[in-house]
Amino acid sequence: MIIELKGRIDSNNAPKLESDVFARLKAEKPTQIVMDAADLAYISSAGLRLILRVKKRYADLRIINVNADVYDILEMTGFTEMMTVEKAYRTISIEGCDVIGSGSNGNIYRIDDDTVVKVYNNTDALEEIQHEREVAKLALILGIPTAISYDVVRVGERYGAVFELLNARTFSEILASEPDRMDWCAEEYVSLLKKIHGTLVPEGKLPDMKERARNWASFTRDYLPEEAGNKLETMIDAVPHDDHMLHGDYHTRNVVVQGDEVLLIDMDTLAIGCPVFELGSMYNSFVGYSEVDHDTILHYQGFDLETGKTFWRRSLAAYLGTTNERKLREVEDKARIVGYTRGIRRSIRRGGLDSEKGRAEIDFWKSELLELLDKYDTLLFVPNELELEAVQENLEEVQSFVDEHLEAAGCSVKAQMQIGVAVEEIFINISSYAYNPDTGKATVRVAVSDEPVVVTITFLDHGVPYDPLAKQDPDVSMSAEEREIGGLGIFMTKSLMDDVSYEYIDGENILTLKKNL
Repeated sequence: MIIELKGRIDSNNAPKLESDVFARLKAEKPTQIVMDAADLAYISSAGLRLILRVKKRYADLRIINVNADVYDILEMTGFTEMMTVEKAYRTISIEGCDVIGSGSNGNIYRIDDDTVVKVYNNTDALEEIQHEREVAKLALILGIPTAISYDVVRVGERYGAVFELLNARTFSEILASEPDRMDWCAEEYVSLLKKIHGTLVPEGKLPDMKERARNWASFTRDYLPEEAGNKLETMIDAVPHDDHMLHGDYHTRNVVVQGDEVLLIDMDTLAIGCPVFELGSMYNSFVGYSEVDHDTILHYQGFDLETGKTFWRRSLAAYLGTTNERKLREVEDKARIVGYTRGIRRSIRRGGLDSEKGRAEIDFWKSELLELLDKYDTLLFVPNELELEAVQENLEEVQSFVDEHLEAAGCSVKAQMQIGVAVEEIFINISSYAYNPDTGKATVRVAVSDEPVVVTITFLDHGVPYDPLAKQDPDVSMSAEEREIGGLGIFMTKSLMDDVSYEYIDGENILTLKKNL
């Protein structure tokens, strides 16, 4: 039963209204009561007594469309704690408004130069709006620049959250209209991403993205060969718990620039977890969802697929701190595993198997996913680590990889040269002796610490156990006729570095170089 509360309810008319209400209740015997306060302008304690009497008979009583003044009275007297009280929301129109952002839960429209509104797909989205406001406040407290909703509105049959974004432009708009600013966009985009991923979240404040990924894999495995489906789930299960923040839908329509400040918007997908889950979503946004239908990205982001591919690769290179193609491909492939898993599930749940286009996308993603599952055994990656064949021909690639990290750390030319000599000597040593006469993999890892600034370069291989530091140093005071040829490489390395150490652990040679800057 809907009971309409109108005008004023005070000591003069409350008894008559109460009599009428209880007469209706007796006659109609409803199972649920809703009081509609859309036309209620005033209520006194006499009106509150009526509401309380109804509440005692109907525990799930709801009051809806309450204006701000009446809501204040209900809140002051504790009624908002005793029952569901829903405020009346002002109504706005989005007709003719530009879409500046879109996600799985709704679209963001620019209302005017000062404000935008996120309109939720769910017609009963008040809990979603409250959740997004709470996580946005959490992100702001933790140092992530974002906009906070200051109003909730009705947009037709749906709800919207209003934000103040004065003259803000999305990165998608900038990339579409000013392609020469791509490098700036990639730099700022990655800077914000690193800030997000570097933020620790207090326990229990945000959902774990790994749980979502488990659901994607559990669904998708039913459409894969049994062995591949099992491996996919195992790889996701093996990703360790991580309390660092993820956005969950990090693309260029959800990053805006307002004045000289870059802000993150659309915060309802905020979570914690391993960065590979974020990168998988990013890959889909810029490439994956558009690999079959190249026009998808134009409708989704506002620019073409070529721009999407270029921006994705530049952003990935900036995020990893390297342009090394081997490293970029490794991380991209692992992101694709996550992205295709999510894409297959998303398409099937949206009826993709019922259309020619949908089936083509699913078949393509499935084929690519199966190929990648044959190639990799883990989704984990280390940004500053390169694995490659330990052969002399790869020395230049190793040196370039190390140099990129040294330059980013502000390493002097002299120190960079000294480190370069040491890197060459160690890598050539591994390529010459570790697997002889066969070949095998070597891993090169670069780390730079702060205060004091120390560069640490670690070489790892699974070749025969060999400690190059055990060899006696050559006597450099001897004449050319007396000295043996060879043995200078390790001696130079020890002389040029501040510390050199060797370990053999679990079948792995580990040689570490350290240089104080």
